[in-house]
Amino acid sequence: MKIDATYLDQINEQIQQLETTMSQPEVSSDPNKMKQCMREYAHQKKIATIASQLWQLMQTIEESQTLLNDSACEEELKELAQLEKEEAEEKLPEAEREMRLALLPPDPVDNRNVIIEIRAGTGGDEAGIFCGDLYRMYTRYFDLKGWKHAMMDANPSESGGYKEVSFSVEGDEVYKTLKYEGGTHRVQRVPQTETQGRVHTSAATVAVLAEAEEVDIEVKTEDLRIDTYRASGAGGQHVNTTDSAIRITHVPTGVVVQCQDERSQHKNKAAAMKMLRAKLFDEQQRKKAEEEASQRKSMVGSGDRSEKIRTYNFPQNRLTDHRINLTIYKLDRVMEGDLEETLHALNQFDLEERLEEQMKQTASD
Repeated sequence: MKIDATYLDQINEQIQQLETTMSQPEVSSDPNKMKQCMREYAHQKKIATIASQLWQLMQTIEESQTLLNDSACEEELKELAQLEKEEAEEKLPEAEREMRLALLPPDPVDNRNVIIEIRAGTGGDEAGIFCGDLYRMYTRYFDLKGWKHAMMDANPSESGGYKEVSFSVEGDEVYKTLKYEGGTHRVQRVPQTETQGRVHTSAATVAVLAEAEEVDIEVKTEDLRIDTYRASGAGGQHVNTTDSAIRITHVPTGVVVQCQDERSQHKNKAAAMKMLRAKLFDEQQRKKAEEEASQRKSMVGSGDRSEKIRTYNFPQNRLTDHRINLTIYKLDRVMEGDLEETLHALNQFDLEERLEEQMKQTASD
């Protein structure tokens, strides 16, 4: 990895150019452009800081070696130079790793807000209860993070919980944090209805959809079939009084979305369109990944709904993430929203995978 004064000058020049761009009226007055510039600015500043630290270590090693090679240098100075060189050499591998991580291209979708869908799977009533438990777990976590969340649609189950529930989440790097949650979540516990005390296994599937912008997906009005109906289930005073609920069918793909949580038909339609774009964008991203032969097949990034990703074992208070062989014995705290350890481990595993792939690619070039 070549890091020198010229490289540092180039990074600082890019940072100055971004500062100039952000000061221009056409950018500072446009929230989307400003947000994009600020993300790139933060990324370049991070690279500059890590590159500067790495370069200083390399300079220390080089200067120390020069003193050690100087026959006229006093022995005391050589001893000091040797100590500084050894200390810098010890820090160098980690600094080089940090630099490689910083240079990994960020996923452009990472900063998007998301729509999450949770559906009860196998397990009957217990699956519906578990679906509700997952919804509560996630919303507790969002509250701890200070993220905004709002229910978009829900189909309550008779025994409690939901047959399916969808909700939006807004905050900083939401998709980056939650994108590994897609898949089948399995629960092992004694259901409330079980009289023999036997442990049952049930499941729910989670889909994490990055919110799509209008420029990402073109949705033609003539491709849509829009139906209105009366809201049902938990929804407050307005339930069954007006045809405010909206169902939209995207005819070319057969994708169906619905929203009934808002009081007005207009708001439900806007929310349903947001969900439709997210689903179409998700499918577009999947196809793009499949078409690119060089696209990495990450263990944690596939989001395959059928993939069993995690087991919640209540009798043993154990959570196991099968993709990264992570097991923690604090399921009670996890269900209260303490997801940070699990989500961080998944993110780090994915980064390490990408770093290893980058190093293999560099070695083969």
